[in-house]
Amino acid sequence: MLDTILAILHMCIFPGGVFALAVALFFKALDRRIAARVQRRVGPPLIQPVLDIAKLLTKETLIPRTAHRAAFIMAPVLAFTGMAVCAAFIPVPGVYSGLTNMGDLLVILYLLPIPAIALMLGAAASSNTFSSVGFSREMLMTLAYELPLIMILLAVAMLVGKETGVGAEFSLANILSYQAANGSLGFHPVMLPAFVAYMIFLPGTMGVAPFDIPEAEQEVLEGPLLEYGGPLLALYQIGSALKTFVVLGLGVALFFPGTLCDFWPVNLVWFVVKCFLLMLVTLTVVKAATGRFRIDQAFWFYIKFPAVLALISLVLVWWL
Repeated sequence: MLDTILAILHMCIFPGGVFALAVALFFKALDRRIAARVQRRVGPPLIQPVLDIAKLLTKETLIPRTAHRAAFIMAPVLAFTGMAVCAAFIPVPGVYSGLTNMGDLLVILYLLPIPAIALMLGAAASSNTFSSVGFSREMLMTLAYELPLIMILLAVAMLVGKETGVGAEFSLANILSYQAANGSLGFHPVMLPAFVAYMIFLPGTMGVAPFDIPEAEQEVLEGPLLEYGGPLLALYQIGSALKTFVVLGLGVALFFPGTLCDFWPVNLVWFVVKCFLLMLVTLTVVKAATGRFRIDQAFWFYIKFPAVLALISLVLVWWL
């Protein structure tokens, strides 16, 4: 009973829920501000993402007459709840070890595609032509970037498992313990291709340029989100913000989980700083400096580059 209560608190307050949403919205504000500066614009205020969500929550919810009402409403709820649960599994080195008694790396692998699945579900339920195009594009993108993610996680699990004698280690707490004793995997020569592959995976899973193809405003008018507004669109945006925290936090936990001292507030700030630096390199700069791929270009890009890099690390772990 106590474990269940603690799990709910972790999902609602820390590291998921309030903490994850606050950090993610702050990151989104910084992302927009820095991207604007790169493009020689002023950019919005740092509180703009909060204002956008607050405004949407006050609007009326409109549902198309031809839409499947239940699926249309449940899709954004699914995206939000899936990421709220997933955020609770992300460890904060030196502060929080994750839900070690309830799941592991495999659970995160199952939970991460939920926002994309929810987006496809909402697009299919809206009965809009542009949403259908966005649905097909989102499905192809998901297939493209999920393959390298699976191989990245397998490479990490196999490396730590072989070193500790368990075959494959899927516990994030044990992976963090191994790195605390042996150094960060991001500095391990065998894991360097996997780390680069993870960096390439981030803009695809977050749907930012040049991989914002499913929601291309100039082509399909926001695609899957075209018919959404009000609180339902706000739930999609909250789910997207939580996913930002999840994928950045997972990257830090897998490759650079080191701490500065035994004082947990310092470690918490250091974790947030590392997440921000990872976002700055992989999302902000890339988004500000690139255009948009075609869907076929994006699909084959993920098959040729991050998938091959992740496969190299996986083969090296198995061979060495």
